Amino acid sequence: MAAIRLPLPRVQAGSPYPLGATHDGEGTNFAVFSAHATAIELCFFDAAGRHEIARCPLPECTDEIWHGYLPGVFPGALYGYRAYGPYKPEQGHRFNPNKLLLDPYARQLHGHVRWTDSLYGYRYQSPRADLSFDHRDSAPSMPKAVVGDPGYNWHGDVSPAVPWHKTVIYETHVRGMTKLAQRIAHRERGTFAGLADPFVIDHLLRLGVTAVELLPVHAFLQDRRLLNAGLTNYWGYNTLSFFAPEPRYLSSGSPDEMRDAVRRLHAAGIEVILDVVYNHTCEEGELGPTLSFRGLDNASYYRLQEGDPRRHINDTGCGNTLNMTHPRVIQMVMDSLRYWVQEFHVDGFRFDLSSTLGRERQGYDPGAGFFDALLQDPVLARVKLIAEPWDIGPGGYQVGNHPAGMAEWNDRFRDDVRGFWRGDAGLRGAIASRLLGSADLFNRHRRRAWASVNFITAHDGFTLEDLVSYERKHNLANGEDNRDGSNENRSSNWGREGPTDDPSILAIRERVKRAMLMTLMFSNGTPMLLGGDEFGRTQKGNNNPYCQDSEISWFDWSIADTDAGRALMDFTRRCIAARMSLPTLQSTRFLAANSRTLHGIADISWFDETGAEMTPDRWHFAEGRLLALRRVAEDQQSGLLSVSLLLLNAYSEDRVFVLPPPTMHWRVLLDAAEEERAVAGNSVGVRAHSAMVLVAGDAVF
Repeated sequence: MAAIRLPLPRVQAGSPYPLGATHDGEGTNFAVFSAHATAIELCFFDAAGRHEIARCPLPECTDEIWHGYLPGVFPGALYGYRAYGPYKPEQGHRFNPNKLLLDPYARQLHGHVRWTDSLYGYRYQSPRADLSFDHRDSAPSMPKAVVGDPGYNWHGDVSPAVPWHKTVIYETHVRGMTKLAQRIAHRERGTFAGLADPFVIDHLLRLGVTAVELLPVHAFLQDRRLLNAGLTNYWGYNTLSFFAPEPRYLSSGSPDEMRDAVRRLHAAGIEVILDVVYNHTCEEGELGPTLSFRGLDNASYYRLQEGDPRRHINDTGCGNTLNMTHPRVIQMVMDSLRYWVQEFHVDGFRFDLSSTLGRERQGYDPGAGFFDALLQDPVLARVKLIAEPWDIGPGGYQVGNHPAGMAEWNDRFRDDVRGFWRGDAGLRGAIASRLLGSADLFNRHRRRAWASVNFITAHDGFTLEDLVSYERKHNLANGEDNRDGSNENRSSNWGREGPTDDPSILAIRERVKRAMLMTLMFSNGTPMLLGGDEFGRTQKGNNNPYCQDSEISWFDWSIADTDAGRALMDFTRRCIAARMSLPTLQSTRFLAANSRTLHGIADISWFDETGAEMTPDRWHFAEGRLLALRRVAEDQQSGLLSVSLLLLNAYSEDRVFVLPPPTMHWRVLLDAAEEERAVAGNSVGVRAHSAMVLVAGDAVF
């Protein structure tokens, strides 16, 4: 059956709800929001997307929703919109019916943006810039929306519903994770089919993680600037469509490939969390292209400068900021989130630059309208919600100040752990706070310790391998003369910049990597591991590979087959397994030393290397780099205690820890030095730049 029957019949009134293109078996309803348009035209294209074959105005506008129903339009039909209205940039309006506009609710895309000057609403080279007007048709350069087929058989799929206190997140990239995976079929590498391959799922299961957090998979734009420089937008923080999967990640071309991947991950007990970008779009600032939102209603979709609506507010650093105070914009974001949960069964979201989503007119507000809508929604209330709690706007750093019910990326954990293991002074108190879930940041509004998403490395910055191999960023491949990316990485190369064969340097690097992994996995909160860190993936010192769709970013799986790679993988697996087994790491509440077990022992206690409890003077000793944390958990039924002792030595010399009273039968569970080491009497030696975990011999597992 053809996707569209010509000639088209007369457009019927249709319905303003739901937004987007909705097929009912006989035809399709089209609905799109624009508060300031004077008319909206619906355009259809041939199967190749090259030629416009029909055009018709949407006949009705109800509550600022333009809508119409067309019999004989079926799944697979290609379409776009043209919006009429004032072109008055100085008033915030940028309507230009010569520009084909992508439906903000498009569920699938056909084709991609082909960069030409016709994509701009103004004459691109005009001395009047965006005050000029461009008459060229942009349709040949635009992707087209596809009328979707809602049918998919989920075969009894059930979300793993992993409790927060059992969650270990693995941040990864759909394309980068499998692009070089030789065991995966070539055409499926770098796609959702590759992510669903048994090779990947077996690797995740062996490692023991419970969730994958995927860098943006919403369809995104390849920036003109990057393409002209021979680079690409690799990370994908440049959203073109909030409802359509990125076409490059679909080897079959069908969104069902993503559904298949989610279903297979669920069958393995692994949740899927999406990194989502609702703070801005790919249309850049006022001099950017007109692709969708700008052409449909610039003044509604974007935050504009008060007194100068020609200019966009740029709290995101990407040229524009979505107007999350507008009810229709909030509706679009909420509809998008529900769509991914209901139609793709995803288990949660990580909100990029989440502070932007909480900005009201007076500034950031944890009680902002979007947060209120999000946290009361019956569909979204059952999935994991994670904030990246900052943006570059005024007052944008909001770690610990997001509403209860959301977890947050904790960059203070990242910075303090890196600094402590580098040997920085004055961090003993800070590392103690991070080990216990950062109560100083999150212990308010009855939040739980899992609200702190702990990480040492993430996509943005050095990998774990590079963190111990480079003291300076090496970003020349990005084409910005090494100006991009952070200059403060709290890293150390331990004697030589980059790769080395020096066995003494390599030994220190391996101990520090393992010590940081132990710190991550033995801290209260929710651990997040950067994909590839488990076997020593390197980006060759590049700490900002957002534009590197290359071997700089792709997982080099051959490293995992080296002796060092296998050893680090095994150590990481044991850390995760220990975290899952130790009752002392299962508490969801913030622990405090004044809480006592039935045996009179505090649930947490801090000691120095002498076995003496920490005092204010010891806490404030700037050169203190030794610390012991004892955790105690009690089985309420048996009354037995589970006791663990974490020992940290960030000095450059080996040290001996005297074990604190009462006397217990300790055994070494994990040692970052990976040496056969036993407790001798009431003391144990810990190597330089290393950590160790002891458990009591009668501990309950």
